[in-house]
Amino acid sequence: MSTFVRRPLLLAAILFAASSAFTQDLAQFEKRVTVKTLPNGLTIIVCERHEAPVFSFYTHVDAGSVQDPKGKGGLAHMFEHMAFKGTDRIGTTNYAAEKIALAKVETAFAAYDAERLKIVGQDKAKLAQLKKAWEDARAAADKYVVENQFSEILERNGAEDMNAETKSDETIYFYSMPSNRLELWAYMDSERFLHPVMREFYKERDVVYEERRLRVDSSPVGRLIEQFLAAAFVAHPYHNEGIGWPWELESFSATDAASFFEKYYIPSNMVVAVVGDVTPQQVIPLAEKYFGRLPARPRSLSDITAEPPQDAERHVTIREQSQPFYIEGYHRPSYLDADDAVYDVITDLLSTGRTSRLYRALVRDKKIAAVAQGFSGFPGDKYPNLFAFLAIPSRGHTALEIQSAMHEEIDRLSNQDISDEELKMVKTRIRADLIRSLADNEGLAEDLATNQARYGDWRELFRGVDRVDKVTKADIRRVAARIFVPQNRTVAVTETEAPPAAKGGQQ
Repeated sequence: MSTFVRRPLLLAAILFAASSAFTQDLAQFEKRVTVKTLPNGLTIIVCERHEAPVFSFYTHVDAGSVQDPKGKGGLAHMFEHMAFKGTDRIGTTNYAAEKIALAKVETAFAAYDAERLKIVGQDKAKLAQLKKAWEDARAAADKYVVENQFSEILERNGAEDMNAETKSDETIYFYSMPSNRLELWAYMDSERFLHPVMREFYKERDVVYEERRLRVDSSPVGRLIEQFLAAAFVAHPYHNEGIGWPWELESFSATDAASFFEKYYIPSNMVVAVVGDVTPQQVIPLAEKYFGRLPARPRSLSDITAEPPQDAERHVTIREQSQPFYIEGYHRPSYLDADDAVYDVITDLLSTGRTSRLYRALVRDKKIAAVAQGFSGFPGDKYPNLFAFLAIPSRGHTALEIQSAMHEEIDRLSNQDISDEELKMVKTRIRADLIRSLADNEGLAEDLATNQARYGDWRELFRGVDRVDKVTKADIRRVAARIFVPQNRTVAVTETEAPPAAKGGQQ
C-alpha cells in the first residue's frame, strides 16, 4: 500500500480514537474532580488519578508582569524569585536578628537610592559612603541566611520539576511529590505565601538583571521583540517585555516587593490544582488547615490602561550583525471574545506541523524561510493582545520576501474558504492536543487551574474544544478579514548589517 493511501487511513484511526477518548475523559472527569473555595477566597481543585503514588500541583496567581507598578518593571518576576527564599522559619539561623538586619538594609538602600537619583547636587563622596553602608548592611543580614533551604527540604522529600514562571498575566508555581508527602507540600507552599521573607533581595535582583542581559540585551531576537511590543502597545502594559528595564532593575527595593505581595498575593487571586494519587478527603482538610491560614484581603480593582485602537501601520527596523528576523502582529480581543475559538483554528491552520500553510508555502515550497509561524495570544491573552507572525529568512533571502509571501497566505484566509478537509484536520489536532495535555498530572493540573482562574469553571477546558467544533469556514474568513488589515499591523525587522571592516569594500 502506498504512503499516500496509508495516511488518510491513519488519520481516520486517530480521529476515531481521539473522539472516543475525549468523550470518555469528559464523562469521567466530572466524577473525579472536586472544587472547594475556602472562606478566605482561595480555590482548591482536586483531581484523582491513582495510576502511580505521586501527585503534582499547580498554583495560579492572578498577577503577572502586567501588574508591575509604573517605574518598577520586573517586580512581579522578583517576587517569584523571593518565593523560593524561605520563610521566618526556613532559610534562617535566627529570624529575630535577621529581621532587624533586613530592616537596616532597607533603610540604608533608601538613603543610597535617594542620593543616587538626585539630578542636581549629587555628592559623589556621600554617594560612595552610602553605597558602602548599604553593602555592609547586606553583608550583616546575609550572615543569618541558610541558602536554598526551602528547595532542599522539598527535594530531600522527593520533589521533582520544581519551578515557577512569571508571565504577562499570571505567576505560576509547580512541582511533583510522592503522595505520602502531601502534608509537607501543603505546609511548605502555604508558608511561603503566609510568611515570605525578602532575604538576599538585592543579590537576587542582580541575578534578574543578568537574566535581562542574556534574554534581551545580548539577544538580537530579544531586542527586536522588546521594540516590537513597545511599538505595538502604546498604552497597555503589554508594551513592556516583562523582565523590566535596566533602570528599573537598579531601583526597586525589597520594600517594593513586599508591597506587591501584599496587594496581589491574596487568597481570592489564587487557584491551586492538585492532581494524582490523592483524594478530596485528604487534600481539602489539609488545604483548610494550611492554606486557610492565609488572611483574606480585598481584591484590587483592575487599573490597567486599555489600548486604544490602532489606526496606522507601525514599523520597527533594527540593523545589526546578526541573522535577519521578521515579526508582524495584529491587535485582537481578549480570550473572552466570542471568536476566541476562531483564532485557535487560524493558529493551527497556519502553524501546526509540516502540513501547516506557512510551513508549506515559505519553508517547503518557496524555501525562503527556515522558520515561519503564526500564533495568537502574544504576549498574553487575558487582555486584548496580538495575533503575531514570525519568520527567520533562509540564507540569501530577505525580510521583504518573507513579508510578501506571508501576506499572500494571510490574504488567502480573508478571501478564500479553506477546504472541508483542512478544517476537519485542524479540529482533530486541537482535540488531540487537549487529550495529550490530560495525559500527565503536571499538564492536567495546569489546565484545571488556568481554566478555573480564567473562567471560574475548570469545565471550560472541554467547552473550548466544543467551541472549536462549531467554527465554520465563514467564521475564519470573517475574522481574518476584520483583523488582518494594514492599519492594524505592526512590523519589526532585523536587517543584517555588515561588519565594520567590510563596509564600503574596505579590508
